[in-house]
Amino acid sequence: MKILILNEARKNPVIFRLNKYWRRTNSDPYILSLYHPAMYPEIQPYKSSTLKVSDMHTLYYELSGNKDGAPVVFVHGGPGGGCDEKDRSFFNPNKYKIILFDQRGAGKSTPQACLEENTTWDLVRDMEKLREELQIEKWHVFGGSWGSTLSLAYAQSHPDRVKSLILRGIFTLRKSELKFFYQDGASHLFPEAWDEFIAPIPEAERHDMILAYHAQLNSIDDSTRIIAAKAWSKWEMSTSKLYVDPAYTKRAESDVFANAFARIENHYFINTGFMRDGQILEKQEIDKIRHIPCIVVQGRYDVVCPATTAYSLKKVWPELELHIVPDAGHSSREVGIAKLLVDGTNKFADLE
Repeated sequence: MKILILNEARKNPVIFRLNKYWRRTNSDPYILSLYHPAMYPEIQPYKSSTLKVSDMHTLYYELSGNKDGAPVVFVHGGPGGGCDEKDRSFFNPNKYKIILFDQRGAGKSTPQACLEENTTWDLVRDMEKLREELQIEKWHVFGGSWGSTLSLAYAQSHPDRVKSLILRGIFTLRKSELKFFYQDGASHLFPEAWDEFIAPIPEAERHDMILAYHAQLNSIDDSTRIIAAKAWSKWEMSTSKLYVDPAYTKRAESDVFANAFARIENHYFINTGFMRDGQILEKQEIDKIRHIPCIVVQGRYDVVCPATTAYSLKKVWPELELHIVPDAGHSSREVGIAKLLVDGTNKFADLE
């Protein structure tokens, strides 16, 4: 079983910085930017719209890049995180038709932060409805963290609709994964952030943090709910990068973002993803997608979605290409991870 490990995250000879100007050195270059040296320039969508997927839920989606390019769908994390305009920059806009959408209750989708009719399998059906709405026969699927979970669940449900998988920070919602991040594991590495995370929870309830937060995140008292949502969100923002990024952590201060992010995440986690424990890694499920080209990028020091899960996926699916980045955590924006994700989209851009 071969695993590729990037020896030096910044080893990228095709980019140069010249004062305030950027230049390219080949026909499909990486574009150097201040924070994301491996990603393409930011672009604007040529279409933004909505899709009603149930009597209750309406999804926001957008299209950017090449109208006639290879279709790729970006599957955001969380669940509940929503998309960001920078997510378009993982893809060569000359080669890809880039599809971003906000999952139920997240981002610009409505109703915001809604937990009703919001399960993994609802989201899988939504992706199919979106594909059909856009009249796409097959598409590339790109997802990280919870996005990797949903991407795998979608591919296992509709393997004939997936041209390739590009995944980051593998997460399968096993009880052991949830226990590591929300109970006993990451707390040993980030004790100061953990103290802030447990602060809203009475000491007698801290033996099950997901359950304790579930009560507060669904409180009828607005203040209780928002305080809990911000603490839950800040815990993840504070632990997502190898080097803690105050600007990233600041996202947790938004009432709207934190409320959707925390409530939807907790809803999924307390229900273990609405699937059997370890279902995504079961042989009969992997056999459905074994033929699909797949690249996985994993940060060695990812404490949100530890490398053991990506390794478990590699063991049951040795055909996939696993890259471990030795100087990165969980975030797709870390330089070594971003570079390999763009390498992956470049590799699959002309896949028939």
